[in-house]
Amino acid sequence: MAVSGFEGFEKRLELHFFGDDPAIFPLGLRKIDFESIQQVLEAVQCTVVSAVGNSYFDAYVLSESSLFVYPTKIIIKTCGTTQLLKSIDPMIHYAHNLGLTLCSCRYTRGSFIFPKSQPFPHTSFKDEVTYLEDTIPSNLCYRKASIMPSKSSSHSWHVFTANHASHTHSHMPYDNDIFTIEICMTELDPILARKFFRRAGDGKTGDSAGKEMTELTGINEINPHALICDFAFDPCGYSMNGMDGDWYSTIHVTPEDGFSYASFECVGSINDDIVHVLRKVVQIFRPGTMSISTTWNEYNNEMSTKMAKAVEPLGLKCRSCVMDQFPATAAGDVVFQTFTARRKSILYPTTTIKS
Repeated sequence: MAVSGFEGFEKRLELHFFGDDPAIFPLGLRKIDFESIQQVLEAVQCTVVSAVGNSYFDAYVLSESSLFVYPTKIIIKTCGTTQLLKSIDPMIHYAHNLGLTLCSCRYTRGSFIFPKSQPFPHTSFKDEVTYLEDTIPSNLCYRKASIMPSKSSSHSWHVFTANHASHTHSHMPYDNDIFTIEICMTELDPILARKFFRRAGDGKTGDSAGKEMTELTGINEINPHALICDFAFDPCGYSMNGMDGDWYSTIHVTPEDGFSYASFECVGSINDDIVHVLRKVVQIFRPGTMSISTTWNEYNNEMSTKMAKAVEPLGLKCRSCVMDQFPATAAGDVVFQTFTARRKSILYPTTTIKS
C-alpha cells in the first residue's frame, strides 16, 4: 500500500432541523441561496462541481463527494482531507435565519487509509467527538459515540449521534421499513478500476466523461429509475448522485492502485430488491474487502442475513457483524458487517466511547 495518497474513506454528517412556522415549508433549508452553500463548503474546503434537484430535494456533486439538501435535513459526505465538522456552525446559522432549529446530529465514518494525513478535528475519533460535543447545542442532550469493530483492526465504523429530548421518539411508524445503507469497498479489481480513469486529452467535460463512465460500468443499472447526476475527475476518479423521488443514492470512486476505494450509499426499503442492488455494486467494483453499515429505526436480522447471503455467490463472505443502538431519530439501530474472501467470521462486542 502507498505510504500516502488520496483518502477515499468519507466522513458523513447528517443534520435534522425543525420549525414551528408553517410558512417555512415546503422548501425549508432549500431556501438557502447558493452563495451561502458555497460558504459552508468553503469551511469544509470543497466546492460544487455539478447539481440537480427535483420536487423533494437538491443534490450536489462536490469536488470531494456529495451534499443533499432537504427541507428539514442536510447530508454532507466528504472525502480527502476535508474538514467536514466545520460545516456545522454555518449550517446552524443559516437554518436559524430561516426559523429552523437543529434537533438531531449524526456523524459516521470508516477507518481512514491515511489517518496521519487528516487535519484537525479529524485527527482522531476522540478529537472529532470532542469537537462535536463543543459545537452542537447543549439541548441535544441524548448523545452517544461508539466505535463498532470488525475482525480486522484496520476496519471499524465510527458513529456519533446527538438528539433533542423532545425528538427522540418522533419517527413515523412506516420508518421501520426504511433503512440507509453505506458500503465501503477497498482493493478494487484493477481492471474494473481502470474504467474510472480518463484518457489523456479526451477533450470532454467532467459531466460528459462522467456520463460515459456511468454507462460503461453499468452504474446506471443499479437503479434504472433514478435521475443521475455524474462527474468524472481528471485524470481519474468519479462521483455520482442519484434521485428517485425523495430517495437519494451516491457513489464515489478513488481508483488508484495501492489505495483504491469506492463507496455506495442509498436509502432503501425492506420491500426493495436489495439483493439486486448489492450484487450489482459488487460486480461493478469486485472489491477484495467490503463493509456494509445499515441504519434502521428498528433492527431487522432477516435483512442483514439477506444482505450477507446476497454477495456470497460473488466470492465475498461475511467475516464479522456487530449491532449497536442509538437515539432513534438520530440513528436508531446500526448494523456493521465486513466481508472478505479470506478468513473465518467472528462476532465482536461493541466498544462504546461515550454515552
